[in-house]
Amino acid sequence: MNAYEEYMKAIVQPMRQELVDAGFTELTTEDEVHEFMATTKGITLVVINSVCGCAAGSARPAVREAIKEIKPDNLVTVFAGQDREATAAMRSYFEEVPPSSPSIAILRDGQLEYFIPREQIEGYPVEQIRDHIVGVLKQACAK
Repeated sequence: MNAYEEYMKAIVQPMRQELVDAGFTELTTEDEVHEFMATTKGITLVVINSVCGCAAGSARPAVREAIKEIKPDNLVTVFAGQDREATAAMRSYFEEVPPSSPSIAILRDGQLEYFIPREQIEGYPVEQIRDHIVGVLKQACAK
């Protein structure tokens, strides 16, 4: 690992830990993603994490608050720009939507049910994003 990679790893660790501490499983390799997706059942909330300000100020806080209200069966995250292979592998399961980070995907038995792209995160208040996530999860979990 070169000096830049080492530096970035140290910088993003708190950003990773924020979701792990909230109960998310971090998938860091392509194999971990494929293994998870091959066996997942129920409703999964996927966060494609990012170093950007809208991830820190909006996406991660909104997700953490949303899962206090309604918790799906599975919580997983990949980190765009850091774990490139894992992120590409996760995105391969919902190729019908353009790559976006941060973003949030709601899956049912591994199939995309709903997607919240960066455009619906950046510039929106945390409460509005949280309510959006909660509404989608309540619908998905009620089916």
